Amino acid sequence: MSTPSPIQPSRTNAAKRYLFLFLLGLLIGAICVVMMLRALEGRKTWRDHYPDAAMHFMDAQVKQLGESVTANRCAPTDTLPRIKALRTIADDLEPALPSLRDDPRFIAAASKLRGTLDAAISSPPMNCDSVTKLTAAIGENCKACHQDFR
Repeated sequence: MSTPSPIQPSRTNAAKRYLFLFLLGLLIGAICVVMMLRALEGRKTWRDHYPDAAMHFMDAQVKQLGESVTANRCAPTDTLPRIKALRTIADDLEPALPSLRDDPRFIAAASKLRGTLDAAISSPPMNCDSVTKLTAAIGENCKACHQDFR
């Protein structure tokens, strides 16, 4: 008879351990690669979000004016806050778009938008028809600028 050898780990236990460590290494490596790519992407694609934010905010205010018309809530108390918000952002168009700050077409379009909003603040729209006309005028002002610079 032969004597059994000292306790030896079974091959299946060792294989399971190696497989587990291999999968753990793959998981940690994938996480590290994703973190590194995110860091590189963040550094390389950094840009100023202020221009986009200003345009999105103005678009949201104009849409809310349109929703006021749809809901038949066109009293000055409903529309004037939106018009004032648009006017506030219109004051910051030049700082929001510094590359266009000195372009005469941009200055004229921004001034025209501010003029339209100033007129609406000084004599607020009293009914839904006048709100619709104001929204169309604001849209035309925006369209004039976007045709030249978008």
